[in-house]
Amino acid sequence: MNYRDIDQMIDQGEGARTEFKRKISSPRKIARTMISFANSGGGIILFGVDDDGTIVGVESEKTEVEFIRTAGMIFADPPVVPVIEIIPYRGKDVIAAIIEESKNKPHYYTNKDNGENHPADRVYIRVKDRSIVASNEMVNIMHEQNPKAEPMTITIGTIERRLFDYLEQNDRITLATFMQLVNISERRASRIFVNLVRAGILQIHTDENEEYYTTAG
Repeated sequence: MNYRDIDQMIDQGEGARTEFKRKISSPRKIARTMISFANSGGGIILFGVDDDGTIVGVESEKTEVEFIRTAGMIFADPPVVPVIEIIPYRGKDVIAAIIEESKNKPHYYTNKDNGENHPADRVYIRVKDRSIVASNEMVNIMHEQNPKAEPMTITIGTIERRLFDYLEQNDRITLATFMQLVNISERRASRIFVNLVRAGILQIHTDENEEYYTTAG
């Protein structure tokens, strides 16, 4: 990366794959952002850039880089290992932490204090310019899509056909609507959605207000 890349990212602003950080206030907060990028489509965190795009630079590259690496190793499970670049920018230095979309999703945010590991069952994903907690369905889909997951078989029965009939008449459906439509438990409805997404029949969508499903393609 070079200063032209930085200019372009600043012009585009923060979004689904870009976040600005003036400095590292907490490795835990950085870890949540890194996890959200790894669990989504990947992204870049620019350190030394204010929220409004002003370049302020970093004070100590060595210290900042160590904080970034610590965040990904200590507070993410499995660890998130970014590619780190230091970019000179008009007499100041900007650090870019580049996080690729992971092949080992989901990555969990964990609290580790006093040498003890206290897992927090929180998985973060990126939605627009925010890192948010993923739903149980999204987490299960990540598990099922992991290359190490067991092969699956899927059966299309009466319940699934009613779902498909609904989607022929409507653009989308939520978990709650599906539960009411076929009168089944949340757990069973969730499992059906997860299987259909993994099979490539449905697609899951998350925005800031709700999560919903559409037919794939």
